Amino acid sequence: MPFIPHTEQDVRDMLAAIGAGDIEALFDEIPKELRTPRKLEAIPVAQTEQELGRLMGARAGSDGQPLCFIGAGAYEHHIPAAVWEITTRGEFYSAYTPYQAEASQGTLQLLYEYQTMMTRLMAMDVSNASLYDGASGLAEAVLMAVRANRASKTKRILMPVAVHPNYRKTTHAIVRNQNIELIPVPYDPKGGHTPVEALAQYAGQDITAVVIAQPNFFGVLEDVDDLTNWAHANNALAIAVVNPVAMALLKPPGQWGEKGADIACGEGQPLGVPLSSGGPYFGFICCRKEHVRQMPGRIIGRTVDRDGRTGYALTLQAREQHIRRSKATSNICTNQGLLVTAATIHMSIVGGVGLQKVAQASHANTRNLVAKLTANTHVEPVFSRPYFHECALRLGVSLSGITRSLAAHNLLAGYELEQEYPELKNTLLVCATETKSEADLDLYADHMNKLIERQTTAGCPVKPKMA
Repeated sequence: MPFIPHTEQDVRDMLAAIGAGDIEALFDEIPKELRTPRKLEAIPVAQTEQELGRLMGARAGSDGQPLCFIGAGAYEHHIPAAVWEITTRGEFYSAYTPYQAEASQGTLQLLYEYQTMMTRLMAMDVSNASLYDGASGLAEAVLMAVRANRASKTKRILMPVAVHPNYRKTTHAIVRNQNIELIPVPYDPKGGHTPVEALAQYAGQDITAVVIAQPNFFGVLEDVDDLTNWAHANNALAIAVVNPVAMALLKPPGQWGEKGADIACGEGQPLGVPLSSGGPYFGFICCRKEHVRQMPGRIIGRTVDRDGRTGYALTLQAREQHIRRSKATSNICTNQGLLVTAATIHMSIVGGVGLQKVAQASHANTRNLVAKLTANTHVEPVFSRPYFHECALRLGVSLSGITRSLAAHNLLAGYELEQEYPELKNTLLVCATETKSEADLDLYADHMNKLIERQTTAGCPVKPKMA
């Protein structure tokens, strides 16, 4: 509660009821050597509401409002003002599906609508009502594939190196103690994609599933049809890891190859969730109907009551609270309800055509940014294949000095790929969404050109352009 209106008489009455002489007596079990002997002088003097508002405004302003060209799994998109105005209404903000779930028909209906939108966006049969984030979503998809592919006995998963590094680390942390082997598959150094030829050495072997990212961590588009068909030809399931905004423009997982992917998962943050200092986010997972009983989390169904009125219910509840723990598909049962609410409202307001326009504008802005940056002879694309709204660029000068200087000018230049890929030294992963204007792109390019010129004229070695 934000305020508890206990009067001094209330406090005396409560202490008398429990037989305590004063408030201090409530803490007598804490050893004296563990208690601070002094008052907390560091706590500032109380301020008025107006003073506190000015203080918090000043502190927020000190963080700055830099232009962000970092993607790498978290993306800055325009969020209509109505999204969070509706999301934070009391009916949604404080609502949570209780254990007597059918008492919350409004919450259940919203989750049902969310599932409907996600299945249409992914061209899949079924969606659950969210997971913690995209990384844990991939881990759950791997566990789900192991349960669903009963013909496979090895628990071997082909995991491309071009999948988001944090997703791979999280998946390993979650599945490693269940004897599930994640086999890394290298990316093509020229295209930045995972060529189907890289899977050839595993042909005919017992492989449980193949993970396919679209786009991958480098922003590069994969040959999803070939990879999906290879998985099915080798009796493996195909797990898609996708950007939901990209799916408004690209072929969705349910249409990959001849049969479509078996499971689709990813991060829902681009759908109406702001970049809030690293979270919270929410993960999504969809699948083909034949695998629905292996899906973790909640699934909401629509039905009618005995009077013929529409009603909503938890259709499948394969959670450890509802059935025997040994039979549960997952103990990840908390629904990221608030974020899913925002995503549902966001998709409803933007609509399918609007989401497609967002994807198109983001792609166009990134191509424009890449063109402006590579006009400098010391900047070049690393990979040759098509990309969505991220692109890896190699600089012929020291990247660390560049990014620090740009940050000092309130420009977050991108993600330094060397952090996770040592072979990609001085390589920057840049991203531009629909939120960037032509002036923003010009500002970035101008500052980049000045910093490169400063390094090259100072006698710093310049790496020649690739042939």
